Amino acid sequence: MPTGVQLPEVDGQRSSSAFGRAVVADALRVADPQAADRALATKDWRSGYLPHFHRLIEIGLPSYDAALTSARNGLTGLHERMRYDGDDGEKELLGGLGGGTAPHTVDVKGEGDRETELSIPYRGERLRGDALRRQLDAWIEGGAIEPSCAEAVLRVVDNPDWLDLSDRQVVVLGAGAEMGPLQAMLRWGGNLVGVDLPRADLWSRVLTVARAGAGRLTVPVRPGDGDLEQQAGVDLLTDLPDVAAWLGSLSGPLVLGNYVYADGVTNLRVSAAVDALTVHLLEQRGDVALSFLATPTDVFAVPSEVVEHARSGAAPGRVLKTLRGPLRAVSGGRLLVPNYPGDTRVCDSLVPQQGPNYALAKRLQRWRAAVARDEGVDVSLNVAPPTRTRSVVKNRLLATAYAGARRFGVEVFEPATSNVLMAALLVHDVRTAAVPPRTHPFDAEASAAAHGGLWRQPYSPRSVLGLAVLVGVGGSKT
Repeated sequence: MPTGVQLPEVDGQRSSSAFGRAVVADALRVADPQAADRALATKDWRSGYLPHFHRLIEIGLPSYDAALTSARNGLTGLHERMRYDGDDGEKELLGGLGGGTAPHTVDVKGEGDRETELSIPYRGERLRGDALRRQLDAWIEGGAIEPSCAEAVLRVVDNPDWLDLSDRQVVVLGAGAEMGPLQAMLRWGGNLVGVDLPRADLWSRVLTVARAGAGRLTVPVRPGDGDLEQQAGVDLLTDLPDVAAWLGSLSGPLVLGNYVYADGVTNLRVSAAVDALTVHLLEQRGDVALSFLATPTDVFAVPSEVVEHARSGAAPGRVLKTLRGPLRAVSGGRLLVPNYPGDTRVCDSLVPQQGPNYALAKRLQRWRAAVARDEGVDVSLNVAPPTRTRSVVKNRLLATAYAGARRFGVEVFEPATSNVLMAALLVHDVRTAAVPPRTHPFDAEASAAAHGGLWRQPYSPRSVLGLAVLVGVGGSKT
């Protein structure tokens, strides 16, 4: 019998497609009832979800309130449907977080020297000072990051004392995640709280990082014998009430960082679990800030200047201009489609192969960020660059497309570069009022984006995916 965080059961089945259709329809309903009905009528959600996620951005463009209403309704639909199946029976997810027992903890203190200046690994070098400034300029010139991203990183460079976040506890949900800030922040002397699955191999890696760092890592442990690696960890799907009790008892202030990932429908379940945990902690205590990483392979409303650059002759990928006509002709108009047709400023970089469960899991993080910020919570949400993480390169098609992406003006980053860059942006957001109140959620998401070039290239990413695969054949990393 399945336990823990579950999709709702309808006619004896738990369908992620039915669930996804319903939640997306909830988010669309107020602004566009017909779009909501079209989402519900989509029979093959696995292949038909793309236009509905695009429409979610379009309906939020007109106003702050339109975007917030959509986000709130999407989150309400999520929590009204998700269930928690515990010892006392099945109930609504948010109703299943009480009565937990906090696990015991062990503090692991690093033995290394604290790093006192920001340095970012890149192509075999460790960039700092002027070298880092030059690379930030090069990324701007190449269209890989927005100028606001470089400005935020440079503020951290100019204020190296910001790096030490030992004045708060940074909770890393997904402690072993390649894109998470755990390693960088431990090197900077921070207080980290690690949450991840009870797997000895995972914790062996995480604890090695902690012992080599200069900070402190607080680890949840289960009863039993054996080394710390064998006792560490909790499962957010089945141990959610215990995790809620534990994090609720920690001294603050807390930064609750969401870096969880799993394959398939499990990713949606664990993301829902994290959102329920987030709501619980925000209700229980007033010293919680939130941190998220947005995937670049999603739909975003981008600044007008980005659109103008993508349409200009200076945009990356201009070498394909001479081939655009013939390629579009032989493909029936499917290849090299303009990134911003008409008067739109919506960049649609969704990748069908990542699937609707991944798209919804990432979208609910953006919804939560918008709603929490509206309620006065400090939020760090930054668009991370395309990165060769294990979860990406195990998909052969995506790995091959990434290998050919540079021919289309897209830079794919290594994990070591991405996670330090994004950790620096988190430090900036924690130390500054990064987003003024009542900023439109879509403008807040676009601030300090490191999208790798997906926003500034002239062609829709999906319309060059096949070409990138052809170019990258034989060059993908496995």
